[in-house]
Amino acid sequence: MADHLEELTRLVDTAGAEVVARVSQQITAPNSATLIGEGKVEEVARAVADTGASLVIFDEELSPAQGVNLERALEVRVMDRPEVILDIFSTRARSHEAKLQVELAQLEYLLPRLTRMWTHLSRIRGGIGLRGPGETQLETDRRIIRRRIQGLKAKLKSVERHRENLRSGRDPMLGVALVGYTNAGKSSILRALSGQHEIFVEDRLFATLDTLTREVDLGEGQRARVTDSVGFIRKLPHHLVASFRATLEEVRSADLLLHIVDASHHDWEGQMRVVERVLADLELNDRPLIPVFNKMDMVADPEGFAKRVRELHPGALTVSTMRTSGLAPLKAVLREKERAGRLTVRVRVPVADGARLAALYRDGEVLSREENGAALEVTVRLDRWQVERLRREGVDVADAAVGGEAGRRAG
Repeated sequence: MADHLEELTRLVDTAGAEVVARVSQQITAPNSATLIGEGKVEEVARAVADTGASLVIFDEELSPAQGVNLERALEVRVMDRPEVILDIFSTRARSHEAKLQVELAQLEYLLPRLTRMWTHLSRIRGGIGLRGPGETQLETDRRIIRRRIQGLKAKLKSVERHRENLRSGRDPMLGVALVGYTNAGKSSILRALSGQHEIFVEDRLFATLDTLTREVDLGEGQRARVTDSVGFIRKLPHHLVASFRATLEEVRSADLLLHIVDASHHDWEGQMRVVERVLADLELNDRPLIPVFNKMDMVADPEGFAKRVRELHPGALTVSTMRTSGLAPLKAVLREKERAGRLTVRVRVPVADGARLAALYRDGEVLSREENGAALEVTVRLDRWQVERLRREGVDVADAAVGGEAGRRAG
């Protein structure tokens, strides 16, 4: 419970508020009217009075009725954890798509809670003139919100189709998606891999919401397309997960998921379980996945920690973006994955075509070359799309496993 409240404190800080008191209670079953017991409600009310607090935030999601009852008892605004997360997302969204997604999630959260919002208004204005017309206005507001929700869903469908068109137009390449708990260091890893220092990185929860994709040089003439996605967290609002499905299609289309874990966090195992549950909710738990333990420079016993995680998660990697060679193990594994998807072919290049020969060395992994009259026969590993491009350009390409002139003409 202490961990959950500490995380809620960080969320509140990210949202721009200050925590002045904490109250906790362990109960076997939630109170249907107020979530917590009557005595605990009185304790919270005293804390509000003593500190002059203007807002009370619950770590659990409140039903519309619980929210109304608590605000009536405490006489201040009451929020729950999902509402705080939605508020953070609304201030952090930068792209048009992210803003649409957050607005959709907020409206779907708000719709069943409109009565509570009108309770605020009636209290402010004394209820005069709001009894009959207020009920009519409430229904009008519901209709407006439902229409807006339908409009946002239609716009997001359009965005999703646009994304699909962009993906279909890309050159085939190893696709890698970074997933993980918020603040695990996904953006730092993308920045270190790509060398693009303008990628925003901040030591706060949900520093990045917008999906960002970059082509990354893995070395040895190999490249990959790496996508950074929104971070996950405990009790992520289900409306938010649903609205971000279009963005997470980039993750769904990836060949490989890298589960970035903050190795320095004391509850990294709990955070991993949260991410695994969200991936299962998104039907992404069947994707090839490698756990990558980041921030190893902040771990007290790196060797002992690395040994332990590899016993628990065979194939796991340990990395650090703060060391010059800290991502070398990750790049090596990505090269292996990229190489596994390559074709080994024999390319016939005229001796005088130095540009073509240089391109093969630059874009592929040349295994051998031999002169054959006025041409060079180069055995090289290339991506499928590179092989197809060569064939479209009329270059003589053959499967390296097939010998002879007939084989060379088979392409």
